[in-house]
This record gives sequence, C-alpha cells and structure tokens, in this order.
Amino acid sequence: MKHVAVIGLGNIANRHRRNLKLLFPNVTISAMSASGRTPSEPISDCDHIVISLKELINSHIQLVIIASPASCHLKHAIPLIKAQIPILIEKPVTSTLKDAEILQQIAKQYTTPIAIGYCLRYLPSAQKMKELINSNIIGTLYYVNVEIGQYLPDWRPNKNYHNCVSANSELGGGALLELSHEIDYTQWLLGTLNLRCAILQCSDELGLDVEDNVNILATTNENTIVNIHLDFLQRKAYRQCRFVGSKGVLEWDLINNEIRLISRNTSNILYSAPEWDKNKMYLDMIIDFINKINHKKNKSITLPEAIATLKLIEQIKSKDSTIKTPSITNKE
Repeated sequence: MKHVAVIGLGNIANRHRRNLKLLFPNVTISAMSASGRTPSEPISDCDHIVISLKELINSHIQLVIIASPASCHLKHAIPLIKAQIPILIEKPVTSTLKDAEILQQIAKQYTTPIAIGYCLRYLPSAQKMKELINSNIIGTLYYVNVEIGQYLPDWRPNKNYHNCVSANSELGGGALLELSHEIDYTQWLLGTLNLRCAILQCSDELGLDVEDNVNILATTNENTIVNIHLDFLQRKAYRQCRFVGSKGVLEWDLINNEIRLISRNTSNILYSAPEWDKNKMYLDMIIDFINKINHKKNKSITLPEAIATLKLIEQIKSKDSTIKTPSITNKE
C-alpha cells in the first residue's frame, strides 16, 4: 500500500490511521473530516488533509476506511464505489436500512471490494467460539444469553458524552447501533435470528434522546432461545455470553478473551489469552480486507451480512415496547 485514506477524525479514525502506519510505515495517509471541513487541530498519523471526496478520488487512493458517523456512510461510500476504490466501512454499515439497501443496489453494479468493520469477529476467542459451536461440543443448543454493558460517560472521558455520536440519534447513536457487534456475532455464530419481542429503555440516568438499555428475545431457525442485552449504564464494563446445551455450557468472556466449558462435574478453560492486545483485531481486519482486495482467502464481513444485522435492528425498533425509566439516585 502506497496511498490510503481515512474519512472521519474521531477516536476510531485515529486508531485506523495509526494502524495503517504500523502496517505500512512508508504509506501516505490522507485524512478527511466527515463534514469536509479543514481541521484546525493537529491530526495524528496524517500526511495530507483533503476536504472533498472528489479531491480524494483524484489523488489515486488505493484504499479508504470510512469512519465517519453512520448517517454519513452512504454519501461517503457511493462515489468511492463508483470510482472502484476499495472501502472498509466502520460498523454499522449505515444508520438506516433504507440507506443500506441503496448502498447494496449501487454495489451490485460494480466490482469494488467492500467490507464492514465488525472487528470482534477477529478476536481469537470469537474464532474459537465459532469452532466450538460448529463442533457440537455442548450438544443440542437450548438457550443463549448475550450481554454487554458499559457506562457511556467512561467511553471517551475527555469529551462530553452528550456530544458524541453514541448519544445522537441523527448520527446513528443509541445502544442498538453502537453495540450492534453483539447482534452481528450472534447471527454469525447461530444463523438468522427471528425476533419475538424487544424492550428499549431510555433512562433518566444519562439524559439521552436515544435508547440506553435494550433487551431482545429471539429464536434461531432451530428454535434455540436467544436473549441479547445491550446497555450504556453498567459502571463496570461487562461483555459475556452463555451457551446452554444438552451436554454442557460454554461461557465466553470477551473482555478477558476466555472460554470455559462447564459440564455436570467439571469446569475447564478451553481458551484463555487475557493479555492479548485488543488492537490486533483492527490490524487483522485491515490485513484481511487487503486479502479480499487481492482476491485471496479472507473472512471479511460482507455487505449482505451487515445488512442482515441492520434488518434485525429495524425490526426491533418497529416492534419494541419503549418505556421511560427513572434513574436511581446515589445517596452515598
């Protein structure tokens, strides 16, 4: 790679520029803000600032990572697809199903390589979970519980969380879209989920205009019951799954990168790498996408897979029972 670009100037865009420099020390990196503004602040790991997609396309870019707000993904992706410039789009693919379907219609007319940035699939324990589920190690799968919770104000301590994308409905915020990794990898592991019911809460705790607490009940095509919980509220980060089968239970801790097999009389750790550098997920994702560009074997997340995640999210939004809940006052 000689010349690449990242659209967006937020935290994830900063990570991608840094990682591109790690992978390709001599690469030239162009940066573009989501709005096309000329930034007044210094931009790390950046050789050029561009202010328009036209300028970007005319600079002979070999790869673009779109890390702008999800509501901007469509307008940023279409010109690049038409120009046959490979694009890696940060999750979610777009903020609405309508935008995603337009993107898919455009993509079908071209051979431009496209991948979606659901990086958790590159976590080693995720790859191991895929292998274990496929091996039928716990027999008939009865029930799955998927849970993530992390206190939104702690995500970016140096910024007012009310001003971040996660808190802004117009930019594609809310727990459903921001924490859609869980929906993506659950369908990757288990196949299509059939929605049964959902409850979205907007608590007084954070004062947001988007959902900060989500509970989803679904079933697989094999009638496995699946519960998914997403929230912005838990003060200590939590990201775990539990798969209950006829022969035992698999417990997957994504934060500690660990898998435990529990049977009637034993509990064994099948995989554990707590010190594994989480940034390697992002590096592996970029390398994998470059393999796709070069027509090599890859595991890149496809546009149809990302749209399947968005379809389920749209169903949840259309069928949920949204309730307002009060926060609990801390009187310590």
